[in-house]
Amino acid sequence: MEDNIRPFPSHDASSYERDIQLAELLSQLQLDGVDSSELDEVCAQHPDLADELRQLWAMVAVTDVAAEFSVEIENTVDASTTVMPDDFGDYELIEEIGRGGMGVVYKARQKSLNRMVAVKMLLQGDLATVEQQGRFRQEAESAAGLTHAGIVPVYEVGDADGRPYFSMKFIDGKPLSDILLSGPMDISHACGIAIQVCDAIHFAHRKGILHRDLKPSNILIDSYGHAHVTDFGLAKQISTDTDKDLTQTGVVIGTPAYMSPEQAAGERGEIGTHSDIYSLGALLYHMITGRPLFQAATPVDIVLMVLQEEPVSPRLLNSKIPRDVEMIVQKSIQKPVDLRYGSAESLSADLSAFLHDEVVSARSGRLGHVVARLFSETHHSHILQNWGRLWMWHSLALFVVCVVTNLMHLNQIENRWSYFALWTAGLGAWSSVFWGMRRKMGPVTFVERQIAHAWGASMLAIALLFPVEWLLDQPPLALAPVLALVSGTVFTMKAGILGGRFYIHAIVLFATAPVMAVFPRYALLVFGAVSALCFFIPGLQASRRS
Repeated sequence: MEDNIRPFPSHDASSYERDIQLAELLSQLQLDGVDSSELDEVCAQHPDLADELRQLWAMVAVTDVAAEFSVEIENTVDASTTVMPDDFGDYELIEEIGRGGMGVVYKARQKSLNRMVAVKMLLQGDLATVEQQGRFRQEAESAAGLTHAGIVPVYEVGDADGRPYFSMKFIDGKPLSDILLSGPMDISHACGIAIQVCDAIHFAHRKGILHRDLKPSNILIDSYGHAHVTDFGLAKQISTDTDKDLTQTGVVIGTPAYMSPEQAAGERGEIGTHSDIYSLGALLYHMITGRPLFQAATPVDIVLMVLQEEPVSPRLLNSKIPRDVEMIVQKSIQKPVDLRYGSAESLSADLSAFLHDEVVSARSGRLGHVVARLFSETHHSHILQNWGRLWMWHSLALFVVCVVTNLMHLNQIENRWSYFALWTAGLGAWSSVFWGMRRKMGPVTFVERQIAHAWGASMLAIALLFPVEWLLDQPPLALAPVLALVSGTVFTMKAGILGGRFYIHAIVLFATAPVMAVFPRYALLVFGAVSALCFFIPGLQASRRS
């Protein structure tokens, strides 16, 4: 899934056939239970459907998660009615202290050492799927390799009565999720908890482990107020492919309200330490506001919000939040990964700086940070791949229209309606062809429609310049410099939606306006050359990426 889930196109004959083909391929993939390599192979066989197929496959994955969640709740109810065994191997089970979809956790006494421990076992026992057993084993192995005060240690891994289990240190406390039921936490307390979690996660990252499922229920707060990270069931080795059988490209991994956009998009290759940093920011957001980053009726809706929307500013939800803390949170949850903290240690350092009334880097006015943020690509920038060749064709069409217009002007054609017809009928016809070509490539996203509407409005504004000239009793092309101003405005909007590099194009177009005013005989030729390049260059770059 990419950061834009595309709506289905209107059902003309061609789009209907396309939908049928997509449905057949998707159905076959579900039946086969494919891994990432087989999905890639199918996409390679159908390159025109690849993007949509990956998006639909990811949506199915999220829907499956939602369905699985419902089943888990049902299983929980059923299991709660069963009688808990008194003895489980070397352990005397005392009481249930936690339950998830895959496992159940008991407070227990280890008889051989006479100590209190927490025992986690697979809920399904020997009926668990291979994937469930793999993740359970992975959780134990990942946590067992991490010795840190802020990470719940694993004591023993084994199998008893046909049921895999592992024992952990018993934390006398409660999960952060229970604490947050009372509403927002004290800011200093929340920052202190976040620092402890950051330090634990930074240690895990140094050991080559990503957590990938940081959320309040996976943070235990003991009776002394110390935080302990648990549940490494979705953990993976950094820069390895050891989890290839547990995580497939296009499969959404994590908890929707706390997962990073790259996790929500099912982009396994893009998941790294920055993904855990996003989750840490989401965790802190919840602690200081009393609510998750995003809330919706279904997991699918939450995933879509993670991909497409910006969260409500923390200070709008809790006016007591200091500006520095808000900036720290916002830096942590940036959708572009390069705008987040470089490490959990850096996030921890900023939180400590706040607690000690020192300058936080998130609020730094350093020119480098400002420029990097200004000119970075947004999470919508990938849609340029849909427009690369089209923009190159548009640059040619626009240049031809401008050259013809300038030749008419040089030949002293005074009939302003000739110009009006060229810029309405001529460019209007091209716009229809252009839009038709885009629709044949696949469904148009919401963001693309926004840009298309702005572009269409600019075309209408340009065409109306000719009647305005007539009403003002001005000769044809007297208002030609306005063309550059209108185009510069559109590119400024593109910069805000797609990426800061379009600011350069906007500045160049704005600067073109006075040049056109100084050289009116060649105004359209100048505008045509500059605007064509503004479309051609990013179009060429996007086509090379795709």
